[in-house]
Amino acid sequence: MVVREATEADLPALLAIYNDEVAHGTATFDTEPREGEAARGWLDAHNRDNHPLLVAVEDGEVVGYASLSPYNPKAAYAATVELSVYVAGACRGRGVGAGLVSAILEMAREDPRTHLVVSLVTHGNEASARLHERLGFSHAGTLHEAGEKFGRLLDVDIYELRV
Repeated sequence: MVVREATEADLPALLAIYNDEVAHGTATFDTEPREGEAARGWLDAHNRDNHPLLVAVEDGEVVGYASLSPYNPKAAYAATVELSVYVAGACRGRGVGAGLVSAILEMAREDPRTHLVVSLVTHGNEASARLHERLGFSHAGTLHEAGEKFGRLLDVDIYELRV
């Protein structure tokens, strides 16, 4: 597996991975696919400032990605970033997510503009919770019934890591 910075050419693969989760999973609370100008804006907001976007590539195919995005648009939050990681369904359980998160956390540690990494994990996503804990994140709290997807109210666990 190779981990590298995402490029514009990766956008179709990134959208395929993300939109599959939108349609079938609860790792994101988006309910509509990301496409068009929204997709372009999301890509353009990364790989600048302290907001990297990395992809994992196996045999020439993008199999996952991780990003650090603004946690909140208010200026005082600039040193806090939100981690997202998504792995293609067929590639889960093989260390792709761990490799991506480890690489992006190393970038965060090396960037003096970043102080805190926050991650929102849908309660019950045990694989993601274990990954965060294994990589040094602390559970900071739970937002109860924070979102509704597929007719269910879902809790969100907040994880944090000072870098």
